[in-house]
Amino acid sequence: MRIVPASTFDDVRLAAIFEAGYENYFTPIHVDENAFAYMVSAWDIDLDRSWVALEEETPIGVTMLGVRGEEGWVGGLGVVPMHRRRGVGRALMETLLADAPPAVTLEVIEQNTPALRLYEELGFEHTRMLEVWSLRTEVPQAEARTVEPAPLGQADVPWQRDDRSLTAGGYERIEVDGGAALIRVGGPSVSMLQLEARDEQVASDLLVAARARGESLHYVNVPEGDPASAALRSLGGHLDLRQFEMRRTVSA
Repeated sequence: MRIVPASTFDDVRLAAIFEAGYENYFTPIHVDENAFAYMVSAWDIDLDRSWVALEEETPIGVTMLGVRGEEGWVGGLGVVPMHRRRGVGRALMETLLADAPPAVTLEVIEQNTPALRLYEELGFEHTRMLEVWSLRTEVPQAEARTVEPAPLGQADVPWQRDDRSLTAGGYERIEVDGGAALIRVGGPSVSMLQLEARDEQVASDLLVAARARGESLHYVNVPEGDPASAALRSLGGHLDLRQFEMRRTVSA
């Protein structure tokens, strides 16, 4: 097995490698060239410090590293099914961490026991539980003001929804008394990017207003206990999965 920088491949090939690494995963993952390019740009993926494992020149695994100054984020670790449980994931992670910033975070689905055990062995510690929600049910009407788009400036937001992940724009900002939210509408689907609310009712008003922009709403990595979680549950939302956020910090 050889491990080479992901920058060796173009976006078309990397998208295919990434998708193959997540085949038969806990939740379906589909990535095409455009989606992959967006991930690289929005999440500051460093392809020179992301890695692909090869077996006789055939890609069998991939891991991606986002970098922002002294902070890193593992944007995925996938191994094709027939090569799992053979140490490929560990080799990829060890290669990634050898050239990563001193602080690295990642998320792992709570049922993914092998990955969880690997990350713990590599020095990652649990920080909090994150939830992934969808809202497809019909909801009562609620009105929100559309204002000039600008990030909410929240602290400690998961990497994919951090202000620095929004530099490409393409989102809307809506407000109600006591709160604001950033949303992105893509066809029938509405993605909730950021939400700040003083209480559950305000969160509910924002979620309902956002849901009305499409046929379904999706909110990724909501911290457990956030007012939005309670509001989504009350509105009939579906908790699609939960995942541990983990962090590894080493001395510079």
